[in-house]
Amino acid sequence: MAKAQTPRGAWVEAALQALAAGGPDAVRIEALAAQLGVSKGGFYWHFKNRAALLEEMLDHWERSVVGDVIVEVESSSEDPRAKLRHLFQMAATAPELLPVELALRDWSRRDDEVAARLHRVDNRRMEYLRSLFAPICADEDDVEARSTLVFSLFIGSNFIRADHPGKGRTQVLQTALA
Repeated sequence: MAKAQTPRGAWVEAALQALAAGGPDAVRIEALAAQLGVSKGGFYWHFKNRAALLEEMLDHWERSVVGDVIVEVESSSEDPRAKLRHLFQMAATAPELLPVELALRDWSRRDDEVAARLHRVDNRRMEYLRSLFAPICADEDDVEARSTLVFSLFIGSNFIRADHPGKGRTQVLQTALA
């Protein structure tokens, strides 16, 4: 009987987990193979080399945090306010994305190609936020300010370790977003 091949997506997911845990240097073929319980030969069935895996890993991340999110939010409602609430709910219920996001942001400080990709992703995210706020805000400056504040909350609030007397972090964020 032929041995089942490890799916390409499993390699990408393992690479993202390794990135989140230890940065780009932790994305090593041997370590991923060990984590998946397979030989590293299976890796070369799917990828030419480590660089190809890193590229696909970044492509997958970009699709999942921008393209897939926009598709889901757009399919949820016609109302911009409802779309915003849905987007906020998605962000609040996906804590597993945060370690990858933070690792990519750290990596981008040392790698110009990753920095360029992150710049593109952040611009797409801001464009989408603007498209959601524009129908409900009369002023262009208000649209930009709200989009920037919301995006800053999604990313920046993860770096703040302050206490919120009598309230949890999630509750404070929900109040701020409201």
